[in-house]
Amino acid sequence: MRAFPLFLAAALISSTTLANAAPQVLSSAHDPLAFGPDHVSAGVLASGRHGMVVSAQHLASDAGAKILAQGGNAVDAAVAVGYALAVVYPAAGNIGGGGFMTLRLKSGQTVFIDFREHAPGAATATMYQDASGKVIPGLSTEGWKAVAVPGTVAGLDSILQKWGHLSRAKVMAPAIALARDGFILNQGDADLLHTSTRYFQKDLYARAFYLRPDGTPLQAGDRLVQKDLANSLELVAKEGPKAFYEGPIAKEIVRASTEGGGLLQLADFTAYHIRHLEPIRCTYRGYTIDTAPPPSGGGVALCEILNILSGYDMHALGLHTAPSVQREVEAMRHAYSDRRDLGDPDFVHNPVEHLIDPAYAYQIRQGIPTDRALSSSTLRAGEPLPAPEAQAAPDTQEKHETTQFSVLDHDGMAVSATYTLNGWFGAGVMGGHTGIWMNDEMDDFSSKPGAPNMFGIVGSEANAIAPGKTPLSSMSPSIVSRDGKTVMVIGSPGGSRIPTITLSVILGVIDYGLDIRQAVDLPRIHEQWEPSAVELEPGALSDETMQTLKTEGYALSPHRPWGVAEGILADHPSLSAAKTGLIYGAADPRHMGGAAVGE
Repeated sequence: MRAFPLFLAAALISSTTLANAAPQVLSSAHDPLAFGPDHVSAGVLASGRHGMVVSAQHLASDAGAKILAQGGNAVDAAVAVGYALAVVYPAAGNIGGGGFMTLRLKSGQTVFIDFREHAPGAATATMYQDASGKVIPGLSTEGWKAVAVPGTVAGLDSILQKWGHLSRAKVMAPAIALARDGFILNQGDADLLHTSTRYFQKDLYARAFYLRPDGTPLQAGDRLVQKDLANSLELVAKEGPKAFYEGPIAKEIVRASTEGGGLLQLADFTAYHIRHLEPIRCTYRGYTIDTAPPPSGGGVALCEILNILSGYDMHALGLHTAPSVQREVEAMRHAYSDRRDLGDPDFVHNPVEHLIDPAYAYQIRQGIPTDRALSSSTLRAGEPLPAPEAQAAPDTQEKHETTQFSVLDHDGMAVSATYTLNGWFGAGVMGGHTGIWMNDEMDDFSSKPGAPNMFGIVGSEANAIAPGKTPLSSMSPSIVSRDGKTVMVIGSPGGSRIPTITLSVILGVIDYGLDIRQAVDLPRIHEQWEPSAVELEPGALSDETMQTLKTEGYALSPHRPWGVAEGILADHPSLSAAKTGLIYGAADPRHMGGAAVGE
């Protein structure tokens, strides 16, 4: 890890000052005129007049901004970013995985696109257990048996055809050029590759691209060229999803899967389909939040927390003071308890309307003490008052190695997308000569409901493996609007912490008057019901606040920084008295190499 504690200490805003500060988006330290529309690296507040693109890799952000400059809209730019990340951020950017996307159109209509991976037709509920019923370590995380049917190509192409302005060839051109010509690795790129050197050494098809000729790891300053991936991208650009799901790409991936002992068949690819779902919608202090519905539990948790906190004056309580943190933690505890039994809506019933009902949040508030910690063991899913027995821990097996990209254009069209291979470089296998890294998304299912996985997290029956099923997720790509206009685009990787990362940025802007740079930088807190300790990033709370919380019965757990939030904030009268007409962006400095690029 890099020198995050120094960064976080510098980023922490004085709680005393902000407790009494009026909401104000742009601080004097962040003069909107100090930066032009050019590439601005993480750690700086970027601005643009015609649009903004934020992602975890600066070349992908550049690709999206270039498409905006060529007359594309937010959807065109998002598709360009999605494909570019598969090239320049191969550890998590993907066409061998899947994800979620929240899309807000110029008209104000919002749509949620589920392009998550599906379990193969040959998958079974006990496929990762031995003859005695014990889970076999590593079988769901590495190798071809861990691979689910990818959805990214279907997802990106569907939005391009329905809402994009530019051709598939045009928006994919930056990614193809980056793959075929290569790009120079910076230190962040090299560090990411070094997390998975053993995969490159083991995989016959990856060695030629991801290692030096002498077999040693690539270093900063080396050029990463991926000609097999370039060929696959060119096929998709010419033939569309058919090349991926019916043509030579699918056939080569299935061949490699069979060679490696996997389950994928051509029928799994031809049967794959995305879903257009209604996003979860909630309101908070006059703002509307559109976010992810099941098969994500993240949006449910986010809206339930916001509904609970809406009954408190968080601004008056103050940023990261003991009273405000106490309210946040108890709201988190209830929301994470309630999301434990959610799953794929095609397979299980999800009581979403009940869980995000403001009346239910009101009931919860009546049972929340304001001066002591509740015991997680007293909560029962879907019930506002303490119950006598404990339940299983929340089923969130999703890893932190995901990625988010956010796009907003001058018409207010916005895309918030979170997509993933699950672990870094997924299952650690390349799809033969396609150059595509394959996901290990099968690990997001419950390998054995009722038993803890390798992270100590207990799986639920609702998330058991079944053919064609989508695993539960925490990904929460979100869009905030007010008065018919897009105000914020936000999301992050981070496994079970994703909803609270997104919450931190939203509260920072709406309740505490931070600009998007400050809100993304803000040190984070997290509680997820079980385990019940409150996790803290370095510098999140003062010594005095921590002591007060300990006295009230809270167990505090210091933790290295987490998440990579990618945020955009549009100028809006509710946030700032001075109208600038600019759009602001911030890439999370917790990850080196990301960028916000304005147009």
